[in-house]
Amino acid sequence: MNPTQEIESGNFAVPRWALYRPDSIKVVDWNIDRGLKLGGTIEFLAGAKADIILLQEVDVNCRRTRHVNVAREIAQKLEMNYVFGREFEELTQGSKTSPAYHGQATLSRWPLSKSRIIRFKKQSDFWRPHWFLPEISPFQERLGGRMALVSEVNIAGETIVTYSLHLESRGDDELRCAQLDETLSDAKRFTWDTPILLTGDFNIDASAGPAAGAISRAQFQDAFADRHGPTTPGSFWEHGRIIDWMFTRGCVHVSQPQVHRSVSASDHYPLSVNLVMV
Repeated sequence: MNPTQEIESGNFAVPRWALYRPDSIKVVDWNIDRGLKLGGTIEFLAGAKADIILLQEVDVNCRRTRHVNVAREIAQKLEMNYVFGREFEELTQGSKTSPAYHGQATLSRWPLSKSRIIRFKKQSDFWRPHWFLPEISPFQERLGGRMALVSEVNIAGETIVTYSLHLESRGDDELRCAQLDETLSDAKRFTWDTPILLTGDFNIDASAGPAAGAISRAQFQDAFADRHGPTTPGSFWEHGRIIDWMFTRGCVHVSQPQVHRSVSASDHYPLSVNLVMV
């Protein structure tokens, strides 16, 4: 990946998909924990037969994931188009001549266009390099910042806008809500009937408090409604957390929401829904 290029894309979908509009669209959202268990990740996604996939914590050229371009590898194996947006340069995972990156990816059986990054104005300084810390993996020093990856999926003449978010894990809810507000403000550029997917790792309970209020005012609907369950595994000390979310807006109907809690390829569970454009 070119160090000056924040967005990378590739096209591996079978051409006939560009002309095909199905009765329903399977969408998967998943924080894949860098792609550390890439084989298991691809196995689940292939079995899910997803049409649109939104991924967080995706590595490119990182030592910990064997220098694989994770987004590209998944797209090739599943025969899908993809866009990767760079969230951070991982300073302890690459080198000056071969940098490593981390970010979000969107995959689709149909063409992806108008992809861009919303780099949040409010960020934590937790990840910034400090002169007193050694450049080794445990300190995870980075350049960049949290973001939303925006793309348009062109389905045989119809468009779905996708937002893949990764809100800050090392800040408070006020910071996360500020980042969420930037995304919701951006969505105002689209007409109210435009189908929009707002998904990702929010690192917050978006069913209550200021986050829920902001989402409701922006006229997004919770794709899981009253069918929520933990999206991260529990432990001896605590129950799993509900921090991964899928919301929709516009002329789209949602059915069959599911948290796939039998999948162990990440420290988050994948979420899926079926969509029908109306």
